[in-house]
Amino acid sequence: FHYVTIMSRRPCVLLVAFSCSLPHLHSLLHILLLNQLTFCDSNVVHHFFCDINPLLKLSCSSIFVNDLTIKTEGLVFWVTPFLCIVFSYVRILITVLRIPSAAGKRKAFSTCGSHFTVVILFYGSIFYVYLQPLSSYNVRDRVATIVYTVLSSMLNPFIYSLRNKDMKRGLGKLLGRRKS
Repeated sequence: FHYVTIMSRRPCVLLVAFSCSLPHLHSLLHILLLNQLTFCDSNVVHHFFCDINPLLKLSCSSIFVNDLTIKTEGLVFWVTPFLCIVFSYVRILITVLRIPSAAGKRKAFSTCGSHFTVVILFYGSIFYVYLQPLSSYNVRDRVATIVYTVLSSMLNPFIYSLRNKDMKRGLGKLLGRRKS
C-alpha cells in the first residue's frame, strides 16, 4: 500500500542508475585485471563465449588476484541476492502453510515450486562454476554455464505462461497434432 509513496521518481532513477552502472564497473574491474596478465600459449578459448574463467585458464602468469576477486565478488554479488530470495521464499512458505484449504496450498506450492526450481538451477550452476578452484575447470563447467545463461532464461516464459489455461490448451493441441 505504500508503494506509490516510497517509489517516487528519485528512488526509481537511483535504482536504474545503480543497476546500469554496477555491471559496467564489474566488467571494467575484470578487464583491468586481465590486462595485467600474460598469455603465452594458445589463444583459443574453449568455451561457448568469452567468459572470465576460460580466459584465466589461458594465462601463464599468476592469476591469484583475479581468482580472489572472482571469489570475493561471488560472495557479495551472488550469495547476497540468493539469500534474499531464499529468505523471501521462507516467508512465503510460512504464509502458505497458514492457508486453510488444501487446494490453496497446492496451487501456491505449485507456483512457488516452479519459480524456486529455476532460482536453484540459476544460482546453483553459477556457484558451481565460479566458486570452485579454477584448476578444476572442465567440460562440466561449460554445461553448467549453459544452464545459467540459456536454460534458466528459457524456462521463465514457460513457468509464467503455463499457469495460463489458454496456453495449456494450445500446448495440448500442439502436442496432440504431433502425436498423430
